[in-house]
Amino acid sequence: MASAKLEEAVEPRKKSNVKYASFCAILASMASIILGYAALYIKKDLKITDVQLEILMGILNVYSLIGSFAAGRTSDWIGRRFTVVFAAAIFFAGSLLMGFAVNYAMLMAGRFVAGVGVGYAIMIAPVYTAEISPASARGFLTSFPEVFINIGILLGYVSNYAFARLPLYLGWRVMLGIGAVPSALLALMVFGMPESPRWLVMKGRLADAMAVLEKTSDTPEEAAERLADIKSAAGIPKDLDGDVVTVPKERNGERQVWKELILSPTPAIRRILLSAIPSSCSPRVFNSAGITDDNKLLGTTCAVGVTKTLFILVATFLLDKVGRRPLLLTSTGGMIISLVGLGTGLTVVGHHPDAKVPWAVALCILSVLAYVSFFSIGLGPMTSVYTSEIFPLRVRALGFAVGVASNRVTSGVISMTFLSLSKAITIGGSFFLYSGIAALAWVFFFTYLPETRGLTLEETGKLFGVEDMDVSGEENASAKEKVVEMRTS
Repeated sequence: MASAKLEEAVEPRKKSNVKYASFCAILASMASIILGYAALYIKKDLKITDVQLEILMGILNVYSLIGSFAAGRTSDWIGRRFTVVFAAAIFFAGSLLMGFAVNYAMLMAGRFVAGVGVGYAIMIAPVYTAEISPASARGFLTSFPEVFINIGILLGYVSNYAFARLPLYLGWRVMLGIGAVPSALLALMVFGMPESPRWLVMKGRLADAMAVLEKTSDTPEEAAERLADIKSAAGIPKDLDGDVVTVPKERNGERQVWKELILSPTPAIRRILLSAIPSSCSPRVFNSAGITDDNKLLGTTCAVGVTKTLFILVATFLLDKVGRRPLLLTSTGGMIISLVGLGTGLTVVGHHPDAKVPWAVALCILSVLAYVSFFSIGLGPMTSVYTSEIFPLRVRALGFAVGVASNRVTSGVISMTFLSLSKAITIGGSFFLYSGIAALAWVFFFTYLPETRGLTLEETGKLFGVEDMDVSGEENASAKEKVVEMRTS
């Protein structure tokens, strides 16, 4: 019986249902398109220092912390769909501010607004997509936000190359301001998206949730089964039915979520947090390798963008076929080797400042391309896919925000210290250090992270010991048996 359920869980859904879920995922993921990388031209035009440039580039990650935590609360309050609209509106305003900036201070103000919008987008897009997707296609669909992030980066590189011939004072402003275009398109198209069925259940809107589930399930019976699982996770009694029902509320509900997630987590939530929390600099690297011409730098970074986007697309088709763990371990292992190669090439180049070392330059370029390839096929999309899957319904939005915060803090620290670190221990030494950190990450992933392929969001929680709020002992034992069999398959 459990074996039959396993085959049903892993078996691909009918194309019509996956198409509908894909349409929703694409719209939500458009909020993740972040165009505009113009550091080379900003520094020249505004005549800012390396430290100011470090702060400008890295501070976006710090600002996004505000957006990611605010998005967690906002999405529980007004719904996942309207939070996507809100994210697009904030980033639209930030892009215009940066595009019309006349000095460094105004540029930083625009960066702040855009950063909050980025925080909203990178939090809400994966959560919404995970909650609306069928289990068999969730890995594929939840990786869409990462795909769109990389499409945005690639389009940003291409637009930079196209606008590089504009006057210096105008070129970088167009590069940054054009980021408002995807947000404007999303605001017009987002009303074609349904609300997340899991959020609807949390609000007691069972009929609306059922209508959405019927569009992403093969049969009415399957939709009813999925609705029952979500009701159980939300703490709604099985015998409580109706179009709209009153959801049992815990005392101090908001405070209880924070307590369960951060202040006094259960062993299951603690393990989820440890799994979620652990889960930028190309032009400077190429410059150090001896590629100093602006056009060549832009051309090389475009190659990086193309490589990254292509391998992200490969990953989207492998997540539900190969599984999360194999891709994650292969990805991290390849990144370690690539970082060692990059550190070696840059060290050799650094020891010969007055001479060209063609093989070392080639090693640097190949190592960067290999690094982004390995990153994009596993660790890149896995961050949002895995983190959006493992938190239980009642803390999912805030839990994902904590994961995003950890990711953004790490990115911000690296971005804001890279130039200073490379001066302190050489740029090659910096990448040797990063390879050591990546090696520790591989060990953690290997020993700690379970496979989640083919499981529903409600079943995934049981991997970490999370129990449904009103499941009987007999049903709970049956669910655990199914999860154990899926893990060992």
